[in-house]
Amino acid sequence: MTAPHALTPRLALLLSLPPLLWAGNAVVGKLLVPAVPPALLNLLRWSLALALLLPLTQQLWRERGLLTQHWRWLAGTGLLGMGLYNALLYRALHSSDPLNVTLIAASLPLSMLLVGLLAFGVRPTLRQGLGALLSLLGVAVVISQGEWQRLRQVAFVQGDVLMLLANLAWALYSWLLARAPKGLAHWNWADLLAAQALFGLVFAGLGSLAEQAAGAPTVQWSGTLLLGLLYIAVGPSLIAYRCWGLGVREAGPALTGFFINLTPLFAALLSAALIGSMPRAFHALAFALIAAGILVSSRR
Repeated sequence: MTAPHALTPRLALLLSLPPLLWAGNAVVGKLLVPAVPPALLNLLRWSLALALLLPLTQQLWRERGLLTQHWRWLAGTGLLGMGLYNALLYRALHSSDPLNVTLIAASLPLSMLLVGLLAFGVRPTLRQGLGALLSLLGVAVVISQGEWQRLRQVAFVQGDVLMLLANLAWALYSWLLARAPKGLAHWNWADLLAAQALFGLVFAGLGSLAEQAAGAPTVQWSGTLLLGLLYIAVGPSLIAYRCWGLGVREAGPALTGFFINLTPLFAALLSAALIGSMPRAFHALAFALIAAGILVSSRR
């Protein structure tokens, strides 16, 4: 793994796109929950994403022997990033709302630091700890809407616990991305993501079969469902995963994880836009705290 780059405006923009698109994923996913079971939604999402990826691949089929040579890494990233994380997120939306889900996801920096320490022996720095604290304060501002007494009224449900498990899966996925096999280094992003999706679809398919065996309801097809599937296959899947992979490679997993704290802020703004209300002062304060956490943690 190369040394992390300094945080530049280009890199900051690159790392801000995934949380924006994933905030939309939570909002759209909540709208699709009544129409399609969560594991099947995940399977449909990545099946469509893979179909869109295949025309962009170059080495994947010519060098398909690398799929078996590096199957452990590909299976691990496919399971964590495609087969497990999104299925848990969509399942969490059955009992939790988009803002709660994205707020739980905002604990990712701590999960990143914890996984890095326990699984890879990377000790967090004091600046990273301070950055995590500032960013979480920004999240607390979003939760409380600038009124701290609201924090006493926050209640957690089963979906929130599932989202915590999803966070750990995503943190491990991100650390594995930063340690991709050298034999795959010459593959372009589409080849690498398509290979992960191939393995991820196996796990997503098994999850969907188990869901159907447990008596999941049938799909309610509609134009809204098709448009929602197109969005989550292109935006939160192809574009967001591409930007996240680049960010992990250039900035390192620990710093990249701090940007996930922008997701609840974006989710709040998107929800506000849907009901026609304008952003308020606490949104600006939350953004300032989250940005401060990112900047503090990125200092050399």
